[in-house]
Order: sequence, then structure tokens, then C-alpha cells
Amino acid sequence: MTDADTTTAGTDWNAWQESWDRQQEWYMPDREERFRIMLDMVEALVGPAPRVLDLACGTGTITARLLARLPGATSTGVDLDPALLAIAEGTFADDERVTLVTADLKDPDWTRRLPHDTYDAVLTATALHWLHAEPLAALYGHLAALVRDGGVFMNADRTIDESTPRINAAERAQRHARMEEARRGGALDWADWWRLAAEDPVLAGPTARRFEIYGEHADGETPPAEWHARVLREKGFGEARPVWCSPSDTLVLAVK
Repeated sequence: MTDADTTTAGTDWNAWQESWDRQQEWYMPDREERFRIMLDMVEALVGPAPRVLDLACGTGTITARLLARLPGATSTGVDLDPALLAIAEGTFADDERVTLVTADLKDPDWTRRLPHDTYDAVLTATALHWLHAEPLAALYGHLAALVRDGGVFMNADRTIDESTPRINAAERAQRHARMEEARRGGALDWADWWRLAAEDPVLAGPTARRFEIYGEHADGETPPAEWHARVLREKGFGEARPVWCSPSDTLVLAVK
């Protein structure tokens, strides 16, 4: 099913998935809304049984929601993070609709590791901000070649409009105040979650390798939604525009 590391049977993978979701929701309370809109547009544009590439899939968050919403879909999840892939592998071990692939999206040959040449939809969320603008633009070119004619690409991620500094500051202050309130209520942040993973006997090894690969934090960029739409069109998509946004994040949809 996967070329990721073999995981140990008996681990409560659903609990790890739930823990990851709660940690991510601490940062993004509207996280499920972006997934709902994403899958709405998948169904509207490519139908109820799409072949999907879950790009930078992590624990398989998008794949899980895709298959619950559209049981006839299939998903290829691709990521480089050995710890998050271990959770995905454990979660989908018995699901023949899911294939997991270990690949570095900065590698120009990463698409050769995929089981299919084309996909109806490529979906990703809160992941590509790890890349700087130049490699992200190059990646969009690879994706234009992977998406079939009439297929879609969607990226839901942080977008910063530097032309509105007062709005940005107010949004950030309010968001961080709410996060601090949730933290006092026991919410786990990014560092806390990874600390727990490092203490788990199954995930300790993959977590150590994960930090060797990535380090502590992303060093990428968060260009505005207009940049994403423009570059996607330049790289071969026929249409591209935002279809959902929050004060800090945007879901950009491109159609081949």
C-alpha cells in the first residue's frame, strides 16, 4: 500500500488523527469549513468518484474527509514527513482506495514516484507555505502537467496581503488572543504535539527523522491569493481564483 516506513500494529491511529485535528484547529478554527468548500468544488467540477492526489498529505486529513464524503474516490497521498506518514499509513492500512508515497516536492523528479500519470484533482491545505515563491511556482508547473484537462487544483493556505497592514495587525492580535484563551483551556500547540509524538514508542523514530529533514519551523513565503491565481494561470491552468477565504487564509481553485 505504501513505500513509507512500516508501522507497528496496535497503535491507536484514530486517537493520533483526532489529536492532530485538535492541534490544527487551535490555529485554524475554520479548518473544516475550508475542507467542505474544497470537496464541494471537487464534486461539482470532476464528479463523485475522482482520482485525487493529496499533496503534502500529512496524516491524510484531506483523504479522510474525501473518502467519507465521496466513497467512490481514490487518493494518492504524497509527503516527506515520516512521522505524519506513519500516522496516515496506520489510519488507511486496510483501505485499498488509498496509496501513500514518500517524496520531496522540491525534487524535480518527484512525480515519477506517483502511481498515476494524471489526476482529476490535486488538493492541499496548510502545507505549501513551507516553500519560497520560486520553488512553489515550479511546483505549480508540475501540477499543471499532472491534472487532466477539466481537472482541478486547490490550495488552502495562509495568504498575506502586505497592502493592508492595519487589517493584518488587528486580525493577528484577535486570533492570538483567542489562541491564548484556548491554550489556558488545555489546547495543544505545535510544539506540545510534537513533544508527545517524540515520546511515543512508535512515533519517536519517525519524529526524530522528521526534525532532521525540516527543522523547527517553515522558512517559506505566504504570497497573496492574487499571486497564486496568476502563477497558476501562467503555468498552464485555464482559470484560477479564490473560492473561499477567512481574514488570514484563502482557498484558491484552478481548473485545467
